[in-house]
Amino acid sequence: MSNALKASLLATACAVLVACSNGATDNSTSETIGVTDAALSAAVSNPETWLTYGGDYKEQRHSRLSGITKDNIADMGVAWTYDLSTGRGVESTPIIHDGIMYVTGAWSIVHALDAKTGEEIWTYDPEVSGEDAVKGCCDVVNRGVAIYDGKVYLGVFDGRLEALDAKTGDVVWSKVTVDQSLPYTITMAPRIVKGKVIIGNSGGELGVRGYVSAYDAKTGDMDWRFYTVPNPKKEADGAASDPIMAELVNDTWGDTGGWVTDGGGGTAWDSIVFDEENDQILVGVGNGSPWNAKVRDPQSKGDNLFLSSILALDADTGTYKWHFQTTPRDQWDFTATQSIILADLPLGENGADLRVVMQAPKNGFFYVLDAATGEYISGNNFVPMNWATGLDENGRPIEAANARQTDGEPIPIFPGPLGAHNWHPMAYSPKEQLAYIPAQMIPQLYQDMQEEPDPDAYWNIGYNLSAGLPTEYPAGTLDFFRGMNQGWLVAWDPIKQEARWTVKQDGPWNGGVLSLDTGIVLQGQREGALAAYDAANGDKLWSTNVKAGALSGMSTYEIDGEQYMTITTGWGSAYALSASYGYTSPVPPQVGRVVTFKVGGTDTIPDAMEVAIEPTPKSDNFGTSAQVKAGLENYSTNCLVCHGPFAVSAGVLPDLRWSYATADKNEWTDILVNGALSENGMVSFKEQLSPDAMESIRAYVMAQGHMAVSNGEAGGPAGN
Repeated sequence: MSNALKASLLATACAVLVACSNGATDNSTSETIGVTDAALSAAVSNPETWLTYGGDYKEQRHSRLSGITKDNIADMGVAWTYDLSTGRGVESTPIIHDGIMYVTGAWSIVHALDAKTGEEIWTYDPEVSGEDAVKGCCDVVNRGVAIYDGKVYLGVFDGRLEALDAKTGDVVWSKVTVDQSLPYTITMAPRIVKGKVIIGNSGGELGVRGYVSAYDAKTGDMDWRFYTVPNPKKEADGAASDPIMAELVNDTWGDTGGWVTDGGGGTAWDSIVFDEENDQILVGVGNGSPWNAKVRDPQSKGDNLFLSSILALDADTGTYKWHFQTTPRDQWDFTATQSIILADLPLGENGADLRVVMQAPKNGFFYVLDAATGEYISGNNFVPMNWATGLDENGRPIEAANARQTDGEPIPIFPGPLGAHNWHPMAYSPKEQLAYIPAQMIPQLYQDMQEEPDPDAYWNIGYNLSAGLPTEYPAGTLDFFRGMNQGWLVAWDPIKQEARWTVKQDGPWNGGVLSLDTGIVLQGQREGALAAYDAANGDKLWSTNVKAGALSGMSTYEIDGEQYMTITTGWGSAYALSASYGYTSPVPPQVGRVVTFKVGGTDTIPDAMEVAIEPTPKSDNFGTSAQVKAGLENYSTNCLVCHGPFAVSAGVLPDLRWSYATADKNEWTDILVNGALSENGMVSFKEQLSPDAMESIRAYVMAQGHMAVSNGEAGGPAGN
């Protein structure tokens, strides 16, 4: 045995002993389930657990377990399944420690399960109000929890950060981290860094100001906060961000515009990574609010820092260290919140290993940065695009001539606001030196608002969402729109900045990726397929049907010498609600589920319940062509992001074309004015819509239903 290997084994053993010792003595409730800083630091060397959202502090989502191989993966089957409490979108990566799995479903409900059998240990429901659903851009989702010191940490959809006793699920402390009168939400998994819980928030589409905060893991007291965009008055906040705002950021924004009233955006809603080597926290920052830069900041032409940026903050104080902006003066919803991965690549002097930051954000470019300084090393586009023609020597996008010309006819931009890569986690194999990206192409038509934005609107992005959408269309139009949307699994060489191999998928919005040391990568698909590929060349090795959307990040672990692989499944989230043009599988699933596999597993996945939906309009058409056209505009601004384009539901929420409420003006008014279904998330729109506007939407939806029947496209549970 080499001295290096002995040293590595000794260090690992010491870390495990420290973790066990600390877990036993820190508090009386965590004799076996305490997780310490040492355990988190050593997670990469203890692959039998899955301690953090990305697997370890580098968030590579790469496991060194060797139980699932190319030789036996054909024998992988279901070990167990567990039905979550609710339906809607499911995006959680399960966390596993000491034989217990901690996993979330929609509405931020947490489940603790026996990781070997799937037996429920406890469930905690934070009781999020149904009315809060309207604050979410992209469904009532949650991406998971963090564990530390005998506690489970949960970011609740309504803006709370809570610590639960890991044994019982009882609340230890609860803190409100946002102004709950504003449309803030939390959908991300918290991260643990040096005894602190790091959390951001969501809401950039609805008008908020972004920030990231650190809370003491024991007490819940806030330690520091860093705002990602300026104070509307460009004043100090008493926050860790104050010095850099005054020195650098404030001058990149004007003094008027939508950002002053709507917060400016820049929410940190997903990727937060601890870089131990440089003692810094890397934060992915989101889009501007409103999206449209001419509405958001009409006075200046500045870059609007720190929108769409990677931020490096001091891990102890939260103060600024460096930034890299992927999309200056973003106006396309090109967030930089996507997976941030740390790796050591031979890019240093004389080919020495260099700690780098890698990201494939929404804008379609793959970036490699020096982790210590944020200096741009290299970049290239990993999908086709038309908004930019490349990157300059500093990594700044070279914008296409017409990319911002949104004041005339609608212009198609790709990637669109759903991005070339969204929240679905990418992975990195240090053995192959490849990053595996869930890539996609979903174009979008951009056009300035044709009238003054409504200040009471829930969505106020500064663009006309109905741009280019017809009120009537021939049969085959929906299939045409679906066909424009594409998806790939891309194995990207970050050193050469090129694809090693690409697998074309059936469409976009496919799941997160898991890399195994045995030369396998796994990815779920939107319509339920789960597949394993050869990590070196992309050859398919195995696949199965999990009978629901397989979108989440996977995790893997080992118990009693057997390796398990687990994924959460369900149907919902941004694509299903706002861009899917219907659900194309036979039956939308009603509940989310945890599905866990092992070699030799013999369990089965239950079939989805049959849903009886009569895809016929419940009244005759009514309304003039002008009223229907106005209905399209009002529907697109207020309803599309939940009930689907062209009023075609994805099966997550009711298809309004076939609803009895659409046929009954009194019932329609009771819902939209009186909030009769507010507990289900359908709040009153009396502040956003006049009675005439409400009736125009009803006319439009009814016309869409009759047209679908006429086109022969009304079949299926979601009406397509």
